[in-house]
Amino acid sequence: MLRRTTASAARPIAATLAAAVVVLTLVACAPTPDPQPTATESAAATTSPTPSGPVYDSDGTAEDNLPLFTATAEGVWATDARGVGRSYIDALVAAGFDRADMQVTQDTSTVGNAAESLQFSVRWGEKECLIGQVGPSTGQVVTAVMPQLAEGRCLIGTTRSIDW
Repeated sequence: MLRRTTASAARPIAATLAAAVVVLTLVACAPTPDPQPTATESAAATTSPTPSGPVYDSDGTAEDNLPLFTATAEGVWATDARGVGRSYIDALVAAGFDRADMQVTQDTSTVGNAAESLQFSVRWGEKECLIGQVGPSTGQVVTAVMPQLAEGRCLIGTTRSIDW
């Protein structure tokens, strides 16, 4: 026996079909998640990272290491410790430079005021120095490769003992 469907009985079926079409359309348009890396890809990513900046090169020249020296000094300059000479020395040691080859000037003047200019250096080989200067008088990090002075020194005048 055939039943005759009235218009009012067909409406709920049409509404259900329309809702299903909308849902299927939304699902089809949804972004698909990125595939998860395989175990091999994950291991490769963790064992061979790409350096994100300059790196220390013990066999390189002073000029080769100037980008790291500068980036390290800029990193300290961007902190609240920008006027503390020890902060520059500690950061340079952490970057790979040898503390025994460093010099730094005093953080304060003879009357106890913050130094207008703070200088720090790393002796490189027998002839060159990496030199940095920061402070209110410069307003930014200034670095350069300069020739060594007499007796293997890099900075002129009295410097602070690096005894920590």
